[in-house]
Amino acid sequence: MAYWLMKSEPNVFSFEDMMAKTKRGEPESWHGVRNYAARNNMKAMELGDEAFFYHSNIGKEIVGIIKVIALAHPDDTADLNAKGEVVWECVDVEAVKPLPKPVTLATIKATPALENLELVKLSRLSVSKVSPEEWKLLCSMGGL
Repeated sequence: MAYWLMKSEPNVFSFEDMMAKTKRGEPESWHGVRNYAARNNMKAMELGDEAFFYHSNIGKEIVGIIKVIALAHPDDTADLNAKGEVVWECVDVEAVKPLPKPVTLATIKATPALENLELVKLSRLSVSKVSPEEWKLLCSMGGL
């Protein structure tokens, strides 16, 4: 299993929105990503991989855990390229659980063991990798 971090602006789509969709049995396509590195990270995801749900811009904190329930597929919100091909892809995810204690970006940056976390090193990347050691530490910091 691999671990990831996926960002969403809470005023556009929050973890509460994600939990509500999951409760209704509606998967969420993680669409709208328009960065090749982030897209490639989604293409590398496998069924059952877990990701932190990160509220960006407002809050700037890890608030929950989601999991991949469908592999990368064409993003239906994307335009076709000049060859009529879909360039952008997305995965489907569902909520697993909220973190009992959100982990703020300030706390992450103040934690030496997380200095190489892609969220810190590649701060503009909307879908990033998390190592197993980082995952375990962040889960602990979040009260799990």
